[in-house]
Amino acid sequence: MVRNEPMLISASFFWSDAINAFLFGHSPMTPTLLDVMMLTGLNITASDRSFNFHDNASFKIETRTIGGWKGYITKNMKTGSVSLREHTAFLNMWLEKFIFCGKTMGRTSNTLKMAETLASGNPVPLGKHLLGSGYHLLHQVSAKLRSDQPISNLGGPWWFIQLWWNMYMHKIMGIRLSEMSFPSEDFGEEENPITRRCTSFGEAAIMIANDPNVFGKTDFFKCFYNGFTENSTIWFAYHDDNKEYENPFKFNLDSWRDDEEATNIMREVISPRISAG
Repeated sequence: MVRNEPMLISASFFWSDAINAFLFGHSPMTPTLLDVMMLTGLNITASDRSFNFHDNASFKIETRTIGGWKGYITKNMKTGSVSLREHTAFLNMWLEKFIFCGKTMGRTSNTLKMAETLASGNPVPLGKHLLGSGYHLLHQVSAKLRSDQPISNLGGPWWFIQLWWNMYMHKIMGIRLSEMSFPSEDFGEEENPITRRCTSFGEAAIMIANDPNVFGKTDFFKCFYNGFTENSTIWFAYHDDNKEYENPFKFNLDSWRDDEEATNIMREVISPRISAG
C-alpha cells in the first residue's frame, strides 16, 4: 500500500483533538469501530484490560543488535513444532511492523505482552487498540502542523487512516470500488501476478492508488475546506446492495440481529466509550 501523503497531510490540518474528528466544510468526520470492523475484521468485542499490556512478558526476546527484521526472524525461528515463545515472537513482529507501525519501524518489545496474550489463545480487542493508536497518530501530526514543525516519522497506523479515507474519497478521486481487484495467492514467485475479485470493502479500499500529479495536496485541501459536493459525499460507506463482499463473515449489516456475535459487535460499535491506545 503506497502512502498517499497529499491526502493524509491535507486532512490532518482539519483534525480536532477536542472531539477526535475532522472538521470539514460539509460536516465532521471520524473513523469509528464500525470502520475498523468492516475494513479489517479485527476483534472489537473482547474484554479489554489495557493496563495488563504494560506488564512484562513471561520471557524476553532479543530485539537489538541482531541485524534488522531478518536477523530477528533468524534469531527466533526454530525447527520442530512451534513453541509459545516462537509464536509470540512472530506476533510481536506482526503487531509492531504491520499493525501499529511503531515510531522506529524496527524491532522492539512494546507489543510483546500483547503478542504473548494472543499466542496463549486469549482474545484481545485489537480493533479498539488500532483505533486508539490512529487517534493518537492524528493528534501528533496535527500538533506538529500547528507548531510548524516537520512531521518526520512519528509512527502509527497511517495505513488504517488511509484505508478509511479511501472508502470515503473514492468518488472524489473518480474510482469505482467494484472495479478493484486483489492479488491472488494462486501463483508462484516466478510467475506473473494473478488477481481475483475483492471479498471485502477493506480489500477494495487498499487497492486504491492516487497519482499526486493528478490529485495533489492543494486539491485535497480545497476539497476538505470547501466540503464535499452532494454527489461525492458518502454518508455511509458500507452499502452492499449487490452482495459483492462476503467478508467480514462474522458481521453482516443486514442480519446482525440474528447472530449473537454480530449483535455483540453492533453493541460495541454504538456504545460510547474511552478508546484504547
